[in-house]
Amino acid sequence: MTDATSIMDREYEAQFGDYFALLKPRVMTLVVFTAFVGMLVAPVSLHPFVGFCAILFIAVGGGASGALNMWWDADIDAVMRRTAKRPVPSGRVGGDEALGIGLALSGFSVVMLGLSTNWAAAALLAFTIFFYAVVYSMWLKRSTPQNIVIGGAAGAFPPMIGWVAATGSVSLESILMFALIFLWTPPHFWALALFMRSDYDDAGVPMLTVTHGRPSTRRHILAYTVILAAFAIWLGFTSAGGPVYLIAAIGLNAWFVKGAWEIFRRNEEIAETDNYSVEKRFFKFSLLYLFLHFGALLADAVLRTAGVIG
Repeated sequence: MTDATSIMDREYEAQFGDYFALLKPRVMTLVVFTAFVGMLVAPVSLHPFVGFCAILFIAVGGGASGALNMWWDADIDAVMRRTAKRPVPSGRVGGDEALGIGLALSGFSVVMLGLSTNWAAAALLAFTIFFYAVVYSMWLKRSTPQNIVIGGAAGAFPPMIGWVAATGSVSLESILMFALIFLWTPPHFWALALFMRSDYDDAGVPMLTVTHGRPSTRRHILAYTVILAAFAIWLGFTSAGGPVYLIAAIGLNAWFVKGAWEIFRRNEEIAETDNYSVEKRFFKFSLLYLFLHFGALLADAVLRTAGVIG
């Protein structure tokens, strides 16, 4: 009869799912979708196989960033409730393994994107990985309450990379798609921080709620949301936008600004009484916000291809 204790003492052998989780698949979904839309709305058509390769290697690069981030942040991830079960802090994947996988996938994705599309897109992907792993994870995240503001650029590059993969250059449309994600990131994460502040306190991460308090965070959420709405609607008047996007952007941003205003008007006593229901609702909607905007861009691109709109 096998000794149960000896089985428990054996070293855990990582499974495929553990390594896949290392790549932050939920984040990768947004990376893939926004990069795909950025490539599709570009005025240059790619061969379907080339387009598939571009999206694949952008996704791999996004996964590489996630692995490097998990390697570096293992210590604080272990302290925070929402990240403690990640592969590295939970011990399912070793830190050295995460680093090796991240570096290998980084090099592979950049080289293959350059070979399959162009080196401008590859260089932008390389910079994105570097920005997320080094500038954000290693520097900004633990040193300044502007970590999310500046660090948000890392998640904003995919649609620009998709556009550059198709066209070989940056344009106003790609910059506005970048701005859409860049300006969305702070209110999205600050809303989360309002009702998850203890996590950041425990981990010593200088989130705005920790360094400046919740009232200041509420003001910042409103300010960024208003600016975000302006840029989101501006995108609708470019060649990348169209009637579907413009209508969607006006409606979505009206709701988003309304939610930010409600958050701004609340005090901590009220928020604690209803368990931060307004903040949680705003955060949940923010998860859909980008998908709906880029989905509307995709719809307009399909309608243009079909000749329904000009």
